[in-house]
Amino acid sequence: MSFSHLGLNPNILKAIKEQGYTTPTPIQKQAIPIVLEKNDILAAAQTGTGKTAAFTLPLLEIMNSKKNKNHKHHIRALILTPTRELASQVAENIQSYSKYLPFKNVVIFGGVGINPQKAALRKGVDIVIATPGRLLDHISQKTIDLSKVDFLVLDEADRMLDMGFIHDIKRIMTYIPKHRQTLLFSATFSEEIKSLSKSFLRNPKLIEVARTNSLSKQVSQVVHYVKKDIKRDLLASLLHKEKWNQVLVFTRTKHGADRLGEFLNKNNISSLAIHGGKSQGARTTALRDFKAKKVRVLVATDIAARGLDIELLPYVINFELPNVPEDYVHRIGRTGRAGNIGEAISLVCDEELQYLKDIEKLTKANIPVKPIEGFTVSKLNRVDKKTTSKNSSRRNSTRISESTETKNTNRKDRKTSRREKSKTQEKFDFKKEIDTFINKRKKVRV
Repeated sequence: MSFSHLGLNPNILKAIKEQGYTTPTPIQKQAIPIVLEKNDILAAAQTGTGKTAAFTLPLLEIMNSKKNKNHKHHIRALILTPTRELASQVAENIQSYSKYLPFKNVVIFGGVGINPQKAALRKGVDIVIATPGRLLDHISQKTIDLSKVDFLVLDEADRMLDMGFIHDIKRIMTYIPKHRQTLLFSATFSEEIKSLSKSFLRNPKLIEVARTNSLSKQVSQVVHYVKKDIKRDLLASLLHKEKWNQVLVFTRTKHGADRLGEFLNKNNISSLAIHGGKSQGARTTALRDFKAKKVRVLVATDIAARGLDIELLPYVINFELPNVPEDYVHRIGRTGRAGNIGEAISLVCDEELQYLKDIEKLTKANIPVKPIEGFTVSKLNRVDKKTTSKNSSRRNSTRISESTETKNTNRKDRKTSRREKSKTQEKFDFKKEIDTFINKRKKVRV
């Protein structure tokens, strides 16, 4: 089947042909006809399978078939995403797909000035791609009108709800017409989220082109068992030995990403870090330089697990496993996209063994373990995190108790010292008065 069989107009077909698209992916084959029939959708598909085109192409088709007679632009489609990177990526795709259509779009997110966004909205736009927080800023400042929205898309809906955007989304819903078409797209869906989505959708069509939380067959996976303090050396060794020129490395924390980036640069491996603590300008620059292969390694937190679409990215390395197993699916989904092959490597230490078991349980797959002489260990020892947490809590409690006790003791000592000093001074003053009195009496007798 080709895109021409899906009922898309020639201008859209021309644009996607220029992007190199010839055959629709499974999610596109199923979703596009359903959207064109004006149905709500709850769709799940593996990351990297073309979800953005699956909802963008039919929306453009419907909008094009109902052009405004007065030719004025007003917001007809609202697309919400959890991260700035994903918002930018979706906006780029829409710009490409609508190249030969008379539609304007604007991307709205925080971390950058709000005034240029206000200016774009004043000129009139047809499609808004936004993160919830910044969109609410515009709503509160009355710089955006959502009263004529016909289409609402929640992209990576599970991530938005997991990130705590549910209350923001509910607030946004109050500004959008109830009679609209709503589409929820994501790589994974829990039963909990499916249930929650019922409040947003009307008789939705459920689409699952692959088993939930399954991994792409285009991505080969491997695990290296390694002690925590050897991880950085192993990573540097792999990068030097294999001479990989484009590698996305994931850490759990912002500080961890910064420290690892500094370590790699000191070892003559060009790298940049990207995470929520960076300014939007720094994040955009880092991603642009990585895509252009000006730097070999991009060290990222899970903020980059969604929305990064890097053509032919060959390697993803989990320097640290995520403590949420679903995030592993999204991380390694950055490689092996659009039919290309990729490799996912995980460096796992004792403390992460349970995370690995949780990931294998979720994906129903055993990830092969590969030794590397001089770096890896043959077996990991399971760490009881509850015990560790309790012991840590006890240690902290003991430290606090000891610290408090020391402060109290010192305070008592100071009070006691002052009292004793005061008594001594009183005795000294009393003795001095007696001596003075005696001396005066002697003088009187003489």
